[in-house]
Amino acid sequence: MARSGLHALAEAVLLPGFAGTSAPDWVRERIADGLGGVVLFGRNIVDDEQVAALTAQLRGERDDVVIGIDEEGGDVTRLDAATGSTLPGPLALGAAGDLGLTAEVGTALGARLAACGVTLDLAPCADLTLTLDDPIIGVRAFGADPYAAAAHVAAYVRGMQSAGVAACAKHFPGHGASTSDSHFTLPVLPRTPDELDAVELVPFRAAIAAGVRSVMTGHLVVPQWGPDPATVNPTAILEVLRGQLGFTGAVVTDALEMGAVAGHLGNAAGLADAAVRSLRAGADALCIGGEIADADAVAAIVERIVAEVHAGTLTEERLAEAAERTRSLGVPPHGGVTARDDVELGMAVARKALRTSHLPALSPEPLVVDVEVEPTIAAGHVPWGLGPHLVELLPGARAVRVTAAQPGELFDLARGREVVVTTRDAHRHPAVLDLVAGLVRTATAVVHVETGTSGPDLGTLGRIDTFGGSRSSLRAAAEVISGSSVSGLARHTDPTGLADR
Repeated sequence: MARSGLHALAEAVLLPGFAGTSAPDWVRERIADGLGGVVLFGRNIVDDEQVAALTAQLRGERDDVVIGIDEEGGDVTRLDAATGSTLPGPLALGAAGDLGLTAEVGTALGARLAACGVTLDLAPCADLTLTLDDPIIGVRAFGADPYAAAAHVAAYVRGMQSAGVAACAKHFPGHGASTSDSHFTLPVLPRTPDELDAVELVPFRAAIAAGVRSVMTGHLVVPQWGPDPATVNPTAILEVLRGQLGFTGAVVTDALEMGAVAGHLGNAAGLADAAVRSLRAGADALCIGGEIADADAVAAIVERIVAEVHAGTLTEERLAEAAERTRSLGVPPHGGVTARDDVELGMAVARKALRTSHLPALSPEPLVVDVEVEPTIAAGHVPWGLGPHLVELLPGARAVRVTAAQPGELFDLARGREVVVTTRDAHRHPAVLDLVAGLVRTATAVVHVETGTSGPDLGTLGRIDTFGGSRSSLRAAAEVISGSSVSGLARHTDPTGLADR
């Protein structure tokens, strides 16, 4: 029998994660008793068929359960965490500069999620790529120009929601000017409210005008809004997002166990405190479980919310409002839209996004060096690298994977050879910059393939920017290098405008 009263309302606002590829007993029991829903992570996914079976299992407990996923495409993928995404991410879409393609990608991803039974996609990023020092957004945003990015955000939202899957514009009020990662510390945005209104808030306005059904708050401080991050700040949510921007849908929090609000990852007391503070500030659906995924944490939060209502520090009316808005994200998706094949669409975007510079004709036997760096916590460990693609297209090529800290025999292998070196945000890793410089000194010619945010020129003979590390983006770069698909590829400017900074 479903729980009643305050406990049921407290359950209804929570979207926890869990471990495993089928729903554990505690999740199914709580959904039957009114738990708002769940968020799926890479650890929950084998393939689309398994996800569909999992969501059917969850929906068997209650029809309106919210089933969310953090599927941005490109570098941040959950459905394709084991293989890498076929669809390029936002920065590649921004580089391609084709709103029709962006809408197609949103539609294709929405159709796929609908077939998997997902009701809420925690995408797209409405952030901007505003500084090379940003450690967490980068290729996840559509670019630096607020109006160009806004048009892509709106196209993506419309495409996604045409399949009945709720989109979620994030991370309000915009993470792109930050130089710290809110997974660990509390970023302070160097912005006045007027500056935010003219820059960061532009894509969020576009998402709202496009009918986006949810907006995710970021754990970010705007000093003139007070010392609290947006997720727990009533000025941010009630005065700006709802009042100034006119948003009436569901406000979803970023993961509450993140260090910016919970103190540090895994702090149960901080998590319960963050849950109550976010509800008081006007948030509706509370995401937890990226790092904490167990029944005890959920129970502790429920009891704390109920206790706060009894103490008069959180009203029952506010809790009921949040529960109703959260339930609105559990409408089963209708699907039924026609979408282009993901592989064909992904390659169309990737080829149009590429920027090439002084690309030389290479021999059929280059050394291909993939330089691995630790991925962001948002992306996680997803297959990446140019080597397998280029070896397939140029069987004489030799591929190696190294880290900058342990290059092994790399420079001996590179001496006197042509080298293709692939990096991800090389500008953020001094050791990677040193490694590329060493290759320039050692090899007869070096082509640099940058799969992250476009940084400064590193003195190589040729360069390709893919604006993301999706399988399609890497394949498109391999095509150009191998000479198999050079004709018809246009050159494009850097959508971030940061490369020469």
